[in-house]
Amino acid sequence: MSAPRLGIGVIGAGRVGAVLGAALRAEGHGITGAYAVSDASRARAQELLPGVPLLDVPAIVERSEMLLLAVPDDQLGPLVSGIATTGLAPGGQLVVHTSGSHGIGVLAPLARAGCATLAIHPAMTFTGTRDDLARLVGCPMAITAEQAFLPVAAALVVELGGEATVLPEGDRPLYHAALAHGANHLMVLVDQALDALSRLGIDNPGAYLRPLLEAALDESLRRGSAALTGPVVRGDAGTVAAHLEALGDLDATAVRGARGDTAATYRALARAALARAGLAPEAAHAIQQLLDAAGPDAGEGPDQDAATEDR
Repeated sequence: MSAPRLGIGVIGAGRVGAVLGAALRAEGHGITGAYAVSDASRARAQELLPGVPLLDVPAIVERSEMLLLAVPDDQLGPLVSGIATTGLAPGGQLVVHTSGSHGIGVLAPLARAGCATLAIHPAMTFTGTRDDLARLVGCPMAITAEQAFLPVAAALVVELGGEATVLPEGDRPLYHAALAHGANHLMVLVDQALDALSRLGIDNPGAYLRPLLEAALDESLRRGSAALTGPVVRGDAGTVAAHLEALGDLDATAVRGARGDTAATYRALARAALARAGLAPEAAHAIQQLLDAAGPDAGEGPDQDAATEDR
C-alpha cells in the first residue's frame, strides 16, 4: 500500500524529527512547517529541511494533514493534550509519534477528536545529520496502531526505508527498555573503557577498542550469553580482584569530566556475567565474594548535577 502525498508538519525538529521529515520529503510529501525551540534544532531544521518555515504548534496543526510528533517521551502527553484542548485538530488528520516507550494510548485525546493515530519507532540511534538518512534503509521500526490503520503505518515505514514490526500497545515499555538498555548503556560502557585507556596515554583509544568491541558485539548478537568470555566466565578470581583494585584507583583519581563510576559498573555487570557463567559453586562463590565486598565504589556514587544537561 502506498501512502498518499501529504502535507506534514514536524513538531520537534530534534535529531529524529528533522531526519524523518527530510526522508518523507524526499518521497514527495510536503513539509508544511517545523517547530524548533533550541538554536541546535533551528540549525538542524535549516540543514535538513531547507525552505521549510519555522512555525508555532497551532500554525503547524492548522495547515497539516499529518502531524509528526518527535518530542521527548515525557513531553508527548502534555503536547497531545494541549493540541486536543485547542480544538485545532480536524477529524481525519493523521497523527504519528516516534516515541519508543509509548503506543497509541498517549494519542487518545486526538483519536477522540477523530484523528487517525500511529506510533512508529525506528530502532536506531540518530545523530541528527544527513548520515542518518542512509541508516534508515533496512532499519527495524516498531509500529502500533488500530488494526484499520496498520497498513498506513506500514506504508510510511516503507517510505522511510525501514522494516515494520507490529508491536502491541502493552509491549511498548519492555520493548523500549530493551533498546535503551542495550544502546544507551553500551555507550556508557564504551565511554568508561575509552576513559581508562586515555588515562594510560593510549593514542586514539577508540581505534584501539574498535576491533575488540565490534567482534564482541557481533558474537553477542549471534550467540547471546554463549559468547561470554573473560575472567568471570573462566573463574579467574585473582584477575577480577586486580580489575577491581585498578578500577577503584581509576575512580579515586577521576579528573574533571570523568564520572568515577567505572568500578561500580564493573561490579554490577560482572554479577550478571557470573549468573550466566555456569561456574562450579566453589569458583562462583570466590568471585561473588569479591564482587560483594565493600570497595571505594560502594558509596553514594558521582555527583548527579551534571546529569541534568539536555542530551
